[in-house]
Order: sequence, then structure tokens, then C-alpha cells
Amino acid sequence: QVQLVESGGGLVQAGGSLRLSCAASGNIGSITVMGWYRQAPGKQRELVARISTTGRTNYADSVKGRFTISRDNAKNTVYLQMNSLKPEDTAVYYCNADLWTATYAYNNYWGQGTQVTVSS
Repeated sequence: QVQLVESGGGLVQAGGSLRLSCAASGNIGSITVMGWYRQAPGKQRELVARISTTGRTNYADSVKGRFTISRDNAKNTVYLQMNSLKPEDTAVYYCNADLWTATYAYNNYWGQGTQVTVSS
């Protein structure tokens, strides 16, 4: 079994910063892509950013230049540094990972989500 546990969400004023972390644990062989998605009330879940094992990244246009995704492969952890936050960034942020388990199954996993609220 694999678990993704997020931390670092909270309430921040517009223009502020937050750093999200997501640690993967359990029956893990190797992780390929890790990413962050978000879902605001009444909206569909959307990609925020993702990063490959080699560090290749891609971002949603709405966060480019403000958010930075990084990962520590040794710790099976992905981070999202969020700067210059805007009220429209308010959402539940979900960690996501594509990985090989230690028993050679390839699956996609989600974390439980962490709330980010940006006040104006």
C-alpha cells in the first residue's frame, strides 16, 4: 500500500507565500512523475505543476513565475513553493504520483488534500 501525505496548507494574505510538502511512503519501488493539482469550490480539479524524476517540470499558465515545484528523490518527497499568492489560488491542493510499487505494479496515487486559502 502507498500513502501520499501532504502538509503546509493554511491561510495567508494575498501576496504572501506558502510551501506545500508531500511525502510518499509504503510499498514503493520508484516514483516517476510527482505533481500538484488543485480544486476550487464548484470547479474541476486542475493541474498546477508536475516534475519528472530527472527534474523536468511543467506548470499551469496561471502559476508560472509564482510557483516552483521541486522534489527530493531520496525522500520520495515533492514540494510546491507558492509565492505572490492570489485569492484565486484558494483551493484544496492534492499531491499526485505515478509510481512503480515494490511488487512491479504501475499505478497513480492521490493524497488526501490540503486547504490553501488566500485572503484579499
